[in-house]
Amino acid sequence: MNEQNKTVIHSVTYRSVERTIDWFVQKQHQTIHHIYLYSDTITTSKHIFQLDHVHDISYKPFSGGTGLFYLHTNQGVFTYDIDMNPKEFIREYKNLRDGHSFLY
Repeated sequence: MNEQNKTVIHSVTYRSVERTIDWFVQKQHQTIHHIYLYSDTITTSKHIFQLDHVHDISYKPFSGGTGLFYLHTNQGVFTYDIDMNPKEFIREYKNLRDGHSFLY
């Protein structure tokens, strides 16, 4: 994503797992990505969301220290597998959201 001219306010690391089957053997390939919060957008490895298109952000923790990070957008809900509590990311997003008058 072409966001190098903007200042990152906060970021969260997430992982994605690609599963393939080769000669009846399932293989898993894990990659690490980042979700970046900017003053007007949230970006992932595959998407750019304008802040006025993000309705909410939520987090569901699991007992092993991992959890699911949810971006609720006008395009649907996007889920990301994370290893940390994103409370600071969510707090910064809500500060930005409350500081602007977005029309939902």
